[in-house]
Amino acid sequence: MENINSAVETLIHGSNTLFILLGAIMVLAMHAGFAFLEVGTVRQKNQVNALSKILSDFAISALAYFFIGYWIAYGVTFLEPAAVLTENHGYGLVKFFFLLTFAAAIPAIISGGIAERAKFGPQLCATALIVAFVYPFFEGLIWNGNYGLQAWLQARFGAGFHDFAGSVVVHAMGGWLAFGAVLLLGRRNGRYRDGKLVAMAPSNIPFLALGSWILIIGWFGFNVMSAQTLDGVSGLVAVNSLMAMVGGTVAALLVGRNDPGFLHNGPLAGLVAICAGSDLMHPVGALVTGAIAGALFVWAFTATQVKWKIDDVLGVWPLHGLCGVWGGIACGIFGLEAFGGLGGVSLASQLIGTALGVLVALLGGFLVYGVLKALLGIRLSQEEEYNGADLSVHKIGSINLD
Repeated sequence: MENINSAVETLIHGSNTLFILLGAIMVLAMHAGFAFLEVGTVRQKNQVNALSKILSDFAISALAYFFIGYWIAYGVTFLEPAAVLTENHGYGLVKFFFLLTFAAAIPAIISGGIAERAKFGPQLCATALIVAFVYPFFEGLIWNGNYGLQAWLQARFGAGFHDFAGSVVVHAMGGWLAFGAVLLLGRRNGRYRDGKLVAMAPSNIPFLALGSWILIIGWFGFNVMSAQTLDGVSGLVAVNSLMAMVGGTVAALLVGRNDPGFLHNGPLAGLVAICAGSDLMHPVGALVTGAIAGALFVWAFTATQVKWKIDDVLGVWPLHGLCGVWGGIACGIFGLEAFGGLGGVSLASQLIGTALGVLVALLGGFLVYGVLKALLGIRLSQEEEYNGADLSVHKIGSINLD
């Protein structure tokens, strides 16, 4: 009997390790989606820079999170003998890998907002600071119960802040961090003339669409594998993610009047919004959540660029910042039993947790990029921006004309 129990336990640990490893690989693949979404949106003279930023940011994120960030969030270090690290088939290691891909999504999100005029080196410094300190502080607060916030919300409102897969912890954080960076950087040269918006059309719609599709597919690892163990996996999460993605697509198609840029960001808006409550909502609630997010993105992106004259190149603040906020709030509405959800959620807790995420991100963004702006400068010179980041930073263009 003891041998049977040992074999079953081994099988469980091995299965859970494989499960979360597959999730980590799927979310890792999403970074190719971030890269191609940016490549397809920016002008051709900045395509090499877009690809280089995403990969470099991931490498810096891995180092910052491995040595500092994961310890801040979860109190776990990896400076132990390999024999200790490989207990339970190394589940603790692949859990770190999985959560690293979430942490690295933060600078990948920011990259799209600051495209075409940000210095390369200072952005890598910002990545290190954000992934080592800013993001893990809020991540640990919500996902590890640090500093007693979740316990207080549970006692005060009957439920803690619920964010199953990171509408607020990941996406809103990334979007609002980017908002601070975009404001400190300022607009691209030539973006506005006589107070009017000058169109800078996406350079490559097929690349933009490819990036969107890679993100859509990887998102099912992002959401479903957030269960982190096989016994916690739920088909509800998968179908809710699907319905929110469809809702966001249809809404963006209609509100965006067939614009391919809006169309291919619409499903991403829906998926951002459903992360928080994907394990609680009824599929119809997920559809409504995604549809509202898709429409919100189109409206906010247009208002940001045209009315408010904020030059957020990929619209990462509307897409991740605002739709992430909506996702945190929507979880507190459509997660309720009265709306067909599973319950166990408090709208008050969702509002407080979401507002706190925005506050931490805004303060962190202005602090990190403000200090770097003062010490190193964060923007390319006018000549470097005119020539494009590909030639100015990497000394090569995306197309060899020789």
